[in-house]
Amino acid sequence: MTEELKQILATAQTWLDGNYDDETKQQVKKMIDSDDKSLLIDSFYRTLEFGTGGLRGIMGPGTNRMNKYIVAQATQGYANYLNKIARQGGFTTLSKGGQVSVIVGHDCRNNGRLFAETVADVFAANGIKVYLFESLRPTPEVSFAIRHLHCQGGVNVTASHNPKEYNGYKAYWEDGSQVLQPHDQGIIDEVNKVTMADVKTGGSPDLIQIIGGEMDYDYMMAVKSVMIDQEVINRQKDLNIVYTPLHGTGRQIIPMCLRSWGFQNIHVVPEQMVIDGNFPTVVSPNPENSEAMTMGMALGTKLNADLVIASDPDADRIAIVVRNDKNEWVIINGNQTCMMYCYYIINNMKKLGKLTPDMYLVKTIVTSEVIRRIADRQGVTLTDEYTGFKWIANRIRLWEGQRKYIGGGEESFGFMAYDAVRDKCSPSAICLICEIAAYAKDHGMSLYQYLLNIYMEYGFQRESTVNIVRPGKSGAEEIAAMMANYRNNPPTEIDGEKVICIKDYQLSIERNLVNGKWQEKEIHMALDAKSNVLQYFTEGGLKVSVRPSGTEPKIKYYFEIPAEMKSPADYNAATAAADARVPAIKASLGI
Repeated sequence: MTEELKQILATAQTWLDGNYDDETKQQVKKMIDSDDKSLLIDSFYRTLEFGTGGLRGIMGPGTNRMNKYIVAQATQGYANYLNKIARQGGFTTLSKGGQVSVIVGHDCRNNGRLFAETVADVFAANGIKVYLFESLRPTPEVSFAIRHLHCQGGVNVTASHNPKEYNGYKAYWEDGSQVLQPHDQGIIDEVNKVTMADVKTGGSPDLIQIIGGEMDYDYMMAVKSVMIDQEVINRQKDLNIVYTPLHGTGRQIIPMCLRSWGFQNIHVVPEQMVIDGNFPTVVSPNPENSEAMTMGMALGTKLNADLVIASDPDADRIAIVVRNDKNEWVIINGNQTCMMYCYYIINNMKKLGKLTPDMYLVKTIVTSEVIRRIADRQGVTLTDEYTGFKWIANRIRLWEGQRKYIGGGEESFGFMAYDAVRDKCSPSAICLICEIAAYAKDHGMSLYQYLLNIYMEYGFQRESTVNIVRPGKSGAEEIAAMMANYRNNPPTEIDGEKVICIKDYQLSIERNLVNGKWQEKEIHMALDAKSNVLQYFTEGGLKVSVRPSGTEPKIKYYFEIPAEMKSPADYNAATAAADARVPAIKASLGI
């Protein structure tokens, strides 16, 4: 028996001896007694890390699992930090020493309500006022509620689009965004100090207030503020829309929001309107996967719909399916949706006289460079931020009162069209894409044709993502080794094209090849923050980004591949030409 296994068995034994429920103890004992110790090792080899965004992991007993005990410990650490900052007078929404208040929500996942009530109880036991949603709600509504009720933080129990085995815990700050530095590390430090013996429970019920419908209405009105052109919606109010929530939190609020905008021809996928954390109608509830859209497309075909839309279980991400020129359903990828949003916002606000010089857009560093070309040519400020909407929210915070935010997004099927929330928001994004579809139809186009026209105006490039999954302890070590190798031995060529620029956001260094010599300069990002991301740019216009996922056991590759497109009819040929390069690009990167 190895020393590591001895330590793991000792840790597991503390769960058998400690104040844990009988069912948990039985599950732990079964792992200990099993001849195959792989499940025991993965469940106890570490404590599930409270990262910069919170927690996410497979549900089950153990220190490396999502369960009510790990959730309670995390909440105790978070509560300690919130009360500490309150005593120091560090909140803009609270006078020094005042009572901290938080929002607590959850999505449709198994154990979601149990975990949310556990969170609420621990907060209340620490003297913190809790506004607990009566039932499942979208992630962006939790962000909205924090701002709306002037709270100092919040927690949403969700694992977003992950498979059914997962759950998670997203921590928010007083501006409604996920926690950023220095508070992220401050919370992590407090969480790491907490043992089960430190967890306070049995808080006063008077400190827990249930919220629901009144917040839904206020949130719906905020979503309506995103609308740009009511007249075009009025003319195309019968736009034929099919929507699916994939068993999640968008099931009520999104159809309500669409109707509040004026759309009257909305259909839902009935089988996927059922709240179910097992997601029985899909392999995985990720709208990025075409399989998850199968039932929506089938209903769209039956009803001759103009477009099919989905939100993921916590209703922050979206997927959009449109008809191409052959009347076939095609999924618009996250880069394309972000591109359409930014193009429409700029052009239609300009047409209506609503665009002012102080307005700006945001994208993340791994999101399409076509958006940069659109903004630059139109004279609109666009900033690049790190992956994740907390960085878009941070830009809003930095420019609050100086400039006006009008939209921001990233490649992973998310867009945030307003600053009333500070996280990706599918209700507003879905309503806005329907407005764009209405505008296209009003001008004799489909949404697909609208997209092709943008490419004709600003040039085509194909975005492709490759994910290499490496689960468990050995997987984490392998991913770390892969990143170290790229950093220490960067490729000189990718698919036969010379690499002329390398950006290392971990070291804050940009290297450019000028006249055969490498020249270095510093990269300055918001808050002087660093991120484990590497980017390579070639002389032919190819862009490759590499980073480990912050929430899942995988390393992610983002390819932006230019191709020639002389007319809208060339779209499929240009796409095929770009896709044909992917194997060679992967080979150049050793994957």
